Amino acid sequence: MDELLSVAEICTELKISRRTFYRWRELHIGPEAIKLPNGEIRVLRSTFANWLAKFQERAA
Repeated sequence: MDELLSVAEICTELKISRRTFYRWRELHIGPEAIKLPNGEIRVLRSTFANWLAKFQERAA
């Protein structure tokens, strides 16, 4: 099973604020996320890794 990352974990890993993460979601440029029934947002580790890889390819 793929690990689910919280918003806090993603923000820590990317060294960004929660506001930046939610702004990226508003602009549809952040990683694809899952909204749980309690309203919390989670991102699959594999989805996050694939999203980051897109930017690595652009920088090359």
